[in-house]
Amino acid sequence: MMLCRALRPKNLPLLFHKPKVNPCELWAAPFGSLFSTHIVGDKPILVRDFIHSALYDPKHGYFSQRSKSVGVLPRAIKFNQLEGRKGYMKYLDKIYKESEVSWFTPVEIFKPWYAHGIAEAIMRTANFSVPLKIYEIGGGSGTCAKGIMDYIMLNAPPRVYNNMTYISVEVSPSLAEIQRETVGEVHSHLSKFRVECRDATDRSGWGDVEQQPCWVIMLEVLDNLPHDLIYSENQVSPWMEVWVEKLQDRETLSELYKPLQDSLIKRCVEIIDLDKKHDFQSSAILKAKSVWSKVFPKPQRCWLPTGCLKLLEVLHEVLPKMSLIASDFSYLPDVRILGERAPLVSTKVLLLTFKGDQLFMKLKFMILVCFQGDADIFFPTEFWLLERIDHYCSGWLKLQKDMLSKEGKKRRTITLDTSSFMDEFGLPSKTRTKDGYNPLLDDFKNTKFYLSVPTHNTV
Repeated sequence: MMLCRALRPKNLPLLFHKPKVNPCELWAAPFGSLFSTHIVGDKPILVRDFIHSALYDPKHGYFSQRSKSVGVLPRAIKFNQLEGRKGYMKYLDKIYKESEVSWFTPVEIFKPWYAHGIAEAIMRTANFSVPLKIYEIGGGSGTCAKGIMDYIMLNAPPRVYNNMTYISVEVSPSLAEIQRETVGEVHSHLSKFRVECRDATDRSGWGDVEQQPCWVIMLEVLDNLPHDLIYSENQVSPWMEVWVEKLQDRETLSELYKPLQDSLIKRCVEIIDLDKKHDFQSSAILKAKSVWSKVFPKPQRCWLPTGCLKLLEVLHEVLPKMSLIASDFSYLPDVRILGERAPLVSTKVLLLTFKGDQLFMKLKFMILVCFQGDADIFFPTEFWLLERIDHYCSGWLKLQKDMLSKEGKKRRTITLDTSSFMDEFGLPSKTRTKDGYNPLLDDFKNTKFYLSVPTHNTV
């Protein structure tokens, strides 16, 4: 299984079909009737704003329209009763057919063990001299929250469970209601759990700064955060912001390029330091490259995790002593959209309906065409960059020539692949099949965990 959201097994070959894509056709519109005209008005908008509206708009966004796309299993899978990989895949196909949902998340497929591993990681490092407080960003169906609270109720000292608070920050009202129902299956959890239906990247929703230590959990959140796109005509041309605008026919969307001026994009570019390689090159080399770029121009496109930067800036401001656990894709296979860190876009309707050339034609234009509450988007996470953004937002890593704060690092961080994390904190024996095959450890090779905790330098 290559996707963190486990798609129907029989659909994976279709999803990973690799077409040829012409760069100039990326924003074309062969299916004009599918455009979300409400997303782009009379004025151009940045790519991140287009993606944000497509995914999170209260009326038309994917997560508002597709609350039932997140599957909830009626009971935990008994892995020790499955023969092996073949039996596991057959069972997955069966539960997908019965539920008719778009995906099951890892925390759902491997419940309660996946959430128990996260709870164990929290318990090993939490400061129990203060009440335990956990925030989960994008809590999905509430399975993670319930699993963590179950584990703490059964394994922590009673005072820890009795005094804990678990807050889910969820943008989707329908998913928020599902979370309340899931956690409410254990009555004692209800007094300790609440859902705040809001956008976690909006600073105004957080209120006053929380000075006490707390935990923040983000599972499969980073891949859905809006990204920006920048473009360069050739190897030496300056980067430009990409905006989305309507053409005069009102049915066609097109790219518009502007010099870098958006502050969030500029900060993200500096953090990544895209042009650092030019600092150490001689004028002769740069001149040769300039000539080469004119003879053999190579347009460049780069997707920037500006949504991640914005979220971490807010979290570090309002929760300066937070500890963070995030899990997401480290890479995505056979991505068709152009550019570094480009996303994979999928729809259940497409996977079930389109085949052959029609399938890839739809995918080819999907980044702009299919966002009417029908398409999910997956961005890969470069974990070295996540760590860099984390250090920047904590106040240790400064911009402008990578100046470092004299106070020293404010975060201790580590990145682990999923199997290493679960080996360390989970109970892998609980997800092992009869022949020794373990989907939790053997399948999710393109996902990782990122752990970040404050040091004594945090002020």
